[in-house]
Order: sequence, then structure tokens, then C-alpha cells
Amino acid sequence: MNTTLINDYNEILTGRRSIRYYDPSVKISKEEMTEILSKATLAPSSTNMQPWRFLVIESDEAKQTLLPLAKFNSSQVETSAAMIAVFGDLNNFDNGEEIYSNAVEQGFMPQEVKEQMMEKLSAHFETIDPADNKDVVLVDGGIVSMSLMLAARAHGYDTCPIGGYEKDQIAEAFGLDKDRYVPVMLISIGKAANPGYESVRLPVEKVAEWK
Repeated sequence: MNTTLINDYNEILTGRRSIRYYDPSVKISKEEMTEILSKATLAPSSTNMQPWRFLVIESDEAKQTLLPLAKFNSSQVETSAAMIAVFGDLNNFDNGEEIYSNAVEQGFMPQEVKEQMMEKLSAHFETIDPADNKDVVLVDGGIVSMSLMLAARAHGYDTCPIGGYEKDQIAEAFGLDKDRYVPVMLISIGKAANPGYESVRLPVEKVAEWK
């Protein structure tokens, strides 16, 4: 067992704080942000449909658009290197053919299995209840959001997940189809201007049980 890797991962987990004030002079290049997002998208998702979509809000103009929609989190909007809006794509099966074809090309799946899976998934997505579909993309969006925050931490950046914003307005404000893209959360990212506050967690004995 690689104790160095374990120690590094423990530091990423235990050292994470939800930051509200960032060093506004720190920017993240598109190349590094792409690397962070690429690592985040290694997260699992239902039937591997990867329904997450990211909107990286980093320009002054884009932040001004976001500011009235997240007015109770203005410090993060104004000082972070970027605000990442995470959405769930309700039409995620549109990418099914590309995903499963790539799996075949890379030797992860035989062609006949791909064809069987696509037939089953096509029937599934044609009949799935819209509320159930929304539940799935929100769960997958939450998983990828945590992966994103851990990936950011591994790159030396700090984050804060934000749920307090105008979810009914954010898609349209940035030119997205609000009937297709479901807001999951905002994530601020940058370099902390202060260490942030430690917080208390309930003991495992209170939140888990064995049968």
C-alpha cells in the first residue's frame, strides 16, 4: 500500500475548507482549468451518460451577470478566480452513441455489447419519468461537483459549494436552455485569502449503522 498516496489524499480531504474570500489577483489558466475539469469528469455516472455540464464564469462581464443571481454570495463571485456553474443535462442520452462507440474503439467494450446496451438504454430513456430523470442528473451532478472540489484541492486551489442562488434564472441568464439544463450548484474556486473556518462533523456512529 502506497502510504504517500494515502497521506496526500488524506490531506486533500481533511485540509479542504469552504472559502468565502479569495485572493483576487490569482487567476487560473484555461489549460489548468481544463485539466481540473477533466479529472473531475472521471466521476461515475448512471449508465455512464455523464450528464454534467460546466459553465466557467471568470470574466468581469460574466461575473456581473452572475452577481445579482448570487447576491448572498457576492464575496465569492467578486474575489474568486472563477465561479463554476454545474448543470445536469436532461438530454444526456444524446451523447450515448458517442460514449459507447468510443468505448468500443478503445477496447473497453465489444461491439455486440455496445449494440445491446444502446438498444436497452434507448428504450429506457424513451420511457423514463421526467422527475426520475431529473433526480438522476442531480445525483450525478453532485458526485462530479465533489470530484471537482477535490481535483481543485489537488491543484492547490480552494473552493466553496454554493446552493443559494437564483436557480430558476441562471440558465437563461447565460443563454442556456432552462428546460434542458438543470442547475446543480455553483462552485467558487481560487486561492483562499484566509484559511477559512474549521467545521464540526457528526461521528460515524451517529450517521452509519451495520446490520
